[in-house]
Amino acid sequence: MADTPADTATLNDDNFDALSRQLTKHSVGARQSLEKVTDADPEKGQEDTEESFDLREYLTSSNDANQRAGIKHKNVGVIWEDLQVEVPGGAESKIYVGTLGGAVVGFFLGPFLWLWGLFAGLFPKLQKPGPTKAIIHKSSGTLKPGEMCLVLGCPGAGCTTFLRTIANQREGYSNVSGEVTYAGITAEEMQKYYKGEVVYNQEDDIHIATLTVGQTLKFALSTKTPGPNGRLPGISRKEFDGEVEDLLLRMLNIPHTKNTLVGDEFVRGVSGGERKRVSIAEMMATRARVQCWDNSTRGLDASTALDFVRSLRVMTDILGQTTFVSLYQASESIYDLFDKVLVLDKGHQVFYGPTSEARAYFEGLGYNPLPRQTTPDYLTGCTDDNERQFAPGRSLKDVPSTPEALDSAYRYSQFGQASEDDLKHYKGRMAIEKEDQEAFRLAVAADKKKGVSRSSPYTLGFSGQVWALTKRQFQTRWQDRFQIYTSYTLAIALAFVIGAAYYKQPLSSNGAFTRGGVIFAALLTTCLDAFGEMPGQMLGRPILKKQTDFSLYRPSAIALANLFADIPFSATRVLFFNIIVYFLSGLHPSAGGFFTFHVFNYVAYLSMQAFFRMFGLICFSFDSAFRLAVFFIPNFVEYTGYILPVDSMPRWLFWIYYINPVSYAWQSCMENEFMRISLTCDGNSVIPRNGFGLSKYPDMLSVNQACTLFGAESGNALISGRNYIRVGYGLDPADLWRRNFVVLVGFFLVFQIAQLLALEFYPQYGFNASISIYAHETDETRRLNEAQRAKKEQVASEKTDGKLEKESAGSEKKVDFSHRRALTWENLNYHVPTPDGPRRLLHDVLGFVKPGTLTALMGASGAGKTTCLDVLAQRKNIGVISGDILVDGRPLPPDFARGTAYAEQMDVHELTATVREALRFSAYLRQPQHVSQEEKDAYVEEVIELLELQNLSEALVFSLGVEARKRLTIGVELASKPELLLFLDEPTSGLDAQSAWNLVRFLRKLADQGQAILCTIHQPSSLLFESFDRLLLLERGGETVYFGDIGQDSSILRDYFARHGAVCPSNVNPAEYMLEAIGAGVTARVGDRDWKDVWLDSPEYQQAKREIEEIKKQGLERPPRQSETSTYATSFLYQVRLVGQRNALALWRMPDYIFTRFFVCSFISLFVSLSLLQLGNSVRDLQFRVFAIFWVVVLPAIVMTQIEPLFLHNRRIFIRESSSRIYSPYVFAIGQVIGEIPYSFICGLLYWVLMVYPIGFGQGSAGLNGTGFQLLIIIFMVLFGVTLGQMVAALSPSVQVAVLLNPFLGLVLATFCGVTIPYPTMIKFWRSWLYHLDPYTRTLASMVSTELNGLVIRCKPDEFAIFNPPDGQTCAQWGQDFVDVFGGYIDNLNDTAACRYCQFSVGNEFFEPLNISFGNRWRDAFILLAFVIFNTLVTIVASRYLRYAKR
Repeated sequence: MADTPADTATLNDDNFDALSRQLTKHSVGARQSLEKVTDADPEKGQEDTEESFDLREYLTSSNDANQRAGIKHKNVGVIWEDLQVEVPGGAESKIYVGTLGGAVVGFFLGPFLWLWGLFAGLFPKLQKPGPTKAIIHKSSGTLKPGEMCLVLGCPGAGCTTFLRTIANQREGYSNVSGEVTYAGITAEEMQKYYKGEVVYNQEDDIHIATLTVGQTLKFALSTKTPGPNGRLPGISRKEFDGEVEDLLLRMLNIPHTKNTLVGDEFVRGVSGGERKRVSIAEMMATRARVQCWDNSTRGLDASTALDFVRSLRVMTDILGQTTFVSLYQASESIYDLFDKVLVLDKGHQVFYGPTSEARAYFEGLGYNPLPRQTTPDYLTGCTDDNERQFAPGRSLKDVPSTPEALDSAYRYSQFGQASEDDLKHYKGRMAIEKEDQEAFRLAVAADKKKGVSRSSPYTLGFSGQVWALTKRQFQTRWQDRFQIYTSYTLAIALAFVIGAAYYKQPLSSNGAFTRGGVIFAALLTTCLDAFGEMPGQMLGRPILKKQTDFSLYRPSAIALANLFADIPFSATRVLFFNIIVYFLSGLHPSAGGFFTFHVFNYVAYLSMQAFFRMFGLICFSFDSAFRLAVFFIPNFVEYTGYILPVDSMPRWLFWIYYINPVSYAWQSCMENEFMRISLTCDGNSVIPRNGFGLSKYPDMLSVNQACTLFGAESGNALISGRNYIRVGYGLDPADLWRRNFVVLVGFFLVFQIAQLLALEFYPQYGFNASISIYAHETDETRRLNEAQRAKKEQVASEKTDGKLEKESAGSEKKVDFSHRRALTWENLNYHVPTPDGPRRLLHDVLGFVKPGTLTALMGASGAGKTTCLDVLAQRKNIGVISGDILVDGRPLPPDFARGTAYAEQMDVHELTATVREALRFSAYLRQPQHVSQEEKDAYVEEVIELLELQNLSEALVFSLGVEARKRLTIGVELASKPELLLFLDEPTSGLDAQSAWNLVRFLRKLADQGQAILCTIHQPSSLLFESFDRLLLLERGGETVYFGDIGQDSSILRDYFARHGAVCPSNVNPAEYMLEAIGAGVTARVGDRDWKDVWLDSPEYQQAKREIEEIKKQGLERPPRQSETSTYATSFLYQVRLVGQRNALALWRMPDYIFTRFFVCSFISLFVSLSLLQLGNSVRDLQFRVFAIFWVVVLPAIVMTQIEPLFLHNRRIFIRESSSRIYSPYVFAIGQVIGEIPYSFICGLLYWVLMVYPIGFGQGSAGLNGTGFQLLIIIFMVLFGVTLGQMVAALSPSVQVAVLLNPFLGLVLATFCGVTIPYPTMIKFWRSWLYHLDPYTRTLASMVSTELNGLVIRCKPDEFAIFNPPDGQTCAQWGQDFVDVFGGYIDNLNDTAACRYCQFSVGNEFFEPLNISFGNRWRDAFILLAFVIFNTLVTIVASRYLRYAKR
């Protein structure tokens, strides 16, 4: 029973308990046989040792042992009575995609609406419920322990909703009425105390892609392992978990995947079918009593799917589980394993009763018996308007056919009455007999680890959960080596940059302000590094939701686990950073000084990390979290106390300084440094002084000179560091530990506790995909949708009258496709690199696909089907491929990728496009340009009709369900009309039986028109299987088992297997039987020889080789076809236009994203302006003007953080589309840039308006006209931020790596632009090259010179430097020579004491020593524009050569 996902379910308590006690010889035998299997070659099929493991025997013996040991069963019967589920919206209402205006209004009204919601919650009468519609209508029934129920229905019937509601997952619905009880326990009590005993397995496989299969299962088991009472003394948790894990892997037939990454659509890992079994194993490790499986056989081959349900049957029988399963494509063999079947039609319960009676019931209603159709397909078909057939002589008039009529007919039928009687009887019994309920409560309590509260729904205590999660999160980080290397490298590089920029600060007045600068820069670098935490919090939400629903751990445990798992990495990274910065910059060289600096720096980092993580948790989307963060970042920087001194802060914003964690860390680091040093006053701090040929003044500080440094005393050249920070910044070293450290730790604890509370009481799990979001119809789409609806109604009426079949039967024409080409492959091998050396995935595979044929590619999960398709479709970019892949006997032509279409297993699309737009985009760019747009549009409408997407044509892709997304994936490829070959990877997985049949019927129709089609397929019914012409069958290791014709009623295939000892019974689906025969499932193969060897010795193998030679010969006889030299079907400019339009529309439909950009630009500008309203012309105001301009260079660093996630998401879509040569990588990059340009102009305008007028710019000689030039520079800077963000994203493999680069770039560019470190004091090495290469140099030079040129400066009284002239001299006589050389002015020239010297008299005296010239401002502006163009060019080139997509 190794391959059965359900086998994992084996891990119910009994199985666990049996394992722990190892009570029987059988369990030992099972363990020994397990060891044999694990040592076996994973490339080979099942060994005979498989036979030694029998799940039923194993569970029976362990169950008997449990009963002898007195262990209680957890038998939980489920009753649902008048269950009705409602969602927001009326019967015909639609939810439309938001707009930018709506986002703006929503933001400003948000706080008021939130307050109103709180207020209305207190007074329920004030709340008016909106319109709702029922998606499950008053359903009733009971399922007892030991019974299995199959839930059937067409897509949209409500199967998923029913299962989620039974599993007690009610979020996302506006109202759930009726009653659901579990062994007499109410749904509310079950949710509160026994949440993990009722679980739901969703259709999508959501896992951490960078963990291995073994690590994923280890984690699930570690949170559900019973406490000591459930294990034999002497058996440790580690031994117990290891044994169970091995058993699980063996049961599921995936022991060979234990050390393989789970992977996802972009991380290479296990196959789709294997990933599905990992999902199954994970849920079964919960040992839940009530299990709801939602289409859990999707992606499994027919044999594995059957094994899965058989295992569920065994476990349900022996362990008394209660099992609900919805399946879209269930074979007759699977159907027969169920006790009951529930049929839903648009939310109405139209049948619930024994599986053996269901078919006869519908036939009795007047539906046509269709003996060749499987019962599940028949039952579902009876609820489908397009597929149902009435019995001869019956029609719509006398057969209940609407959902309401079928519901009513069922209620009054004998089955409806029997179900109602059964429900009443069982409910009454549960109310009186409490045995099952009490046994259940005791068993759950006994299962818990010591110390866990009886009222807790968790098996493991909170500390145990945190420890298990910490190990998992550490593994996740440790296995992402690229990110580790990148983060450490960047941290060390940043440290060297800062340390070298502030190298060896002197212990003099020249080194006073810059010491504060290096401390500020180091602190901001580590604190804002934590800004990159937010995206990571968003990405993990789906996994968090799934695992907390399984009751593996409390949501809040992940917050502590993230902290603990990150500490080893962040602590060492920040330590390296601090060592380099501290000692390179020449801060006080003592152990006490360094470690105090490090402790405060690291605690500040932890506080800010917790702060940003908190935003990532409480916000619904990244954009809202980003807005919140940007609300605080400018304040944290501005109100630290360094840039804006405390006494210059506006009184009404002064409080920000006291609630700013960064300010406390900066104060502490300043106090730590300056309390240890004294400074000598020299250089620029002495007034007046010698220089530039002037030599009349004393070289040492005298009584007739003044020291301008804070804390200086008249005539004393030595200044205490304590006095400097006390006078200049109001800091007291006594506050270092007694106040600052305590407050910082307090901030950290508050933010950490806020994370715990947010996760526990306000969890955000993102968008609920059960609601479709629509785009507003245009006149064209409204007309097309009406035509589609009319056609649908016409087809339905013709179907009812039986006209359609007659017309289609007579309309078949023979098409000549002799001109079309065939694909052949021989000796196809594929090896991939692994840590243990190359591993072979395909071995000597051969085959062909002729025009006009439909070829199936089948095999067990993990046999290499998708790999084979990828290799044939030329989609692999790692590994070694050998063998011959030829088209008409010739090597693959240059336009091969264009001439083929490949519908991949993973559904990757532009999420904001509508279904029709996605199909048109494919048709426009992939069909030749000479085909008219009208013709392409008409074909798209045909595809929409074929795939039954009429009702969803205007729905946005991100809101589609799994099944609709799968249909769209196929549609996008069909819309391209491939000339050579159509590849499809599991096109019917996730579709219901009827949709699968329609799709295969359409593929058959395409093949009959000459299309060559190769398609992997899982779980085909016998009818579906017969639609294929040929079969390529693979077994594990990529070995060929059969390639040849299938034949009428699969006769040729049956005959081949029968000749070699595998006779398929007449009542068994040959598609299922052949997989069982070759040992794909858990049963041993038929026969004593490996089927690959049988194939190599067979005449069919020789025949296949002869046919390939014949195809090659015929192809070579034809003249070589002139293949298209162009890589793409359309011209470059046409691609740019379409991709640009799509990107612009996508941005317009992401109002939050655009509004967030506007918010960032507006808010930063506004908040800086609020602190600096209407500046005057004092020296301090001059510095504040420069400070306000400096904020413009902070803008790109923040914009980049928002740009990068979107660019990388769009690149994932491009990678999928580029494989089909839809459009050029250059077009992709250009489209990304073009879409952002209009919004960048608006952002620049908003920033400019909120900066220039509130602050009072334009008072220099350039006047108000100069502010127009400032607007141009700001727009260039926003564009620079956008293009730099896109460039970094294009060069990065992931968001996590991209955001690591932002602090590095931001800091380097801001540090060496000539203002942070003034140009004259900058080290010559940096000044000679980096200063000139820095784009921010041009920004600040042009903006500062424009603003300050000709600006008259007048000092305020407290800004004058006061010095006394020698006796008998006036201020003019003593100081005017100094003023003439160094600039500034003396305010009281004729006084003989207390001369007042002002440093500047005009703004030019400030910026000209900084190597800035007003005359160069236009030159600087266009150099900045050149940097924007450079970023764009690098983005374009990187998009062409760097994709980071390994497959």
